[in-house]
Amino acid sequence: MEHLSDRIKNLSESQTIAMARRSRELIAQGVDIISLSLGEPDFHTPDVIKKAAHEAIDADFSYYTHVSGYLELRQAIAEKFKRDNNLTYTADQIVVSTGAKQSIANAVLSLVNPGDEVIVPSPYWVSYLEIIKLAEGKAVVIDTTIDNNFKVTAKEIEAAITPKTRLIMFSTPCNPTGSVYSREELRAIAEAVKKHEGVYIMSDEIYEHINFVGKHESMAQFDFIYDRTITINGVSKGFAMTGWRGGVLAAPLWIAKACDKMQGQFTSATSSITQKAMHAAMKMDPSSTHGMRDAFKRRRDLVLAGLKEIPGMKTNVPDGAFYVYPEVSAFFGKKYGNHHIKNATDLSMFLLDEAHVALVPGAAFGEDNYIRISYAAADEKLVEAVRRIKNALAKLQ
Repeated sequence: MEHLSDRIKNLSESQTIAMARRSRELIAQGVDIISLSLGEPDFHTPDVIKKAAHEAIDADFSYYTHVSGYLELRQAIAEKFKRDNNLTYTADQIVVSTGAKQSIANAVLSLVNPGDEVIVPSPYWVSYLEIIKLAEGKAVVIDTTIDNNFKVTAKEIEAAITPKTRLIMFSTPCNPTGSVYSREELRAIAEAVKKHEGVYIMSDEIYEHINFVGKHESMAQFDFIYDRTITINGVSKGFAMTGWRGGVLAAPLWIAKACDKMQGQFTSATSSITQKAMHAAMKMDPSSTHGMRDAFKRRRDLVLAGLKEIPGMKTNVPDGAFYVYPEVSAFFGKKYGNHHIKNATDLSMFLLDEAHVALVPGAAFGEDNYIRISYAAADEKLVEAVRRIKNALAKLQ
């Protein structure tokens, strides 16, 4: 008999990973699947980063480092924050982890007690609510819509704050919507939170380098909220390093120390070779990422142009990341063969089976009226995927 903990039984599986697994199963059966489900750049890690990793291996840099990462790496990250974001952190305020996901989990588990409330704008990244659940906190979800570009306002956040609120967490640029918060929008949120002592902000900025509208804006830039802001970043998206597993947390010293303590009992430091690769990435000129950014913008426009030709597909123009998040409720109530479309989850399974395109339903991100399309794939694959989607949807009656 299986005796699993309530903790694991109550935890939901990541739907992005589940869809990717279903895609792999079909591919193994010989089906030609175009997978647009995972947020993974199709570019290769830059050569200068790979070279640093090779040199680290050859130099036998293969021993345990400080739990938070070796000192010179954390200093380089602090210099990056100052250079790119005008944020002042010391090396002791930085914790390097095995990906931004672990950085987020470290912070939530260090700050949130059972019953504490965590405000999360929806759509949200898939793991936010499950991490809050592990901490036994209570997620307070604020819904947004495509009509306001999926952005939450300072007024909405302030209305959701109660004496039990401990944390607000969101991403900019956003996964899954690609929305990017302006400096003015962030400042308004910061001013609202400032009034409520004991409430903290976690700003997930992993898509910093994939921003189509100008300079990236960090929440921690506002000195009046700096001491209550946790900045999450990493190398997976901007430097095409998903498999390296390198995340970054920068925070007030007492929070960084707590996260170091937490990580010390879970994983200790991330791979020493990954750390050397991250060090090289931190030293790169930010303009070195612009080629990938520009390719993503071209792909965004390519996908949007195709989707606009599909009746019933409602889109906006995302300003960053590499996702389009269309509203698809126009297809609900329709059917084809054994598929009866009641929500975006049904539609995603229909498109996987009929169009052989893997997407992620909006239920993974908070509301089942949308689908997430990742355009982190080659242009020709994107064109073919949109063609297949259009043809499949035309079969629904």
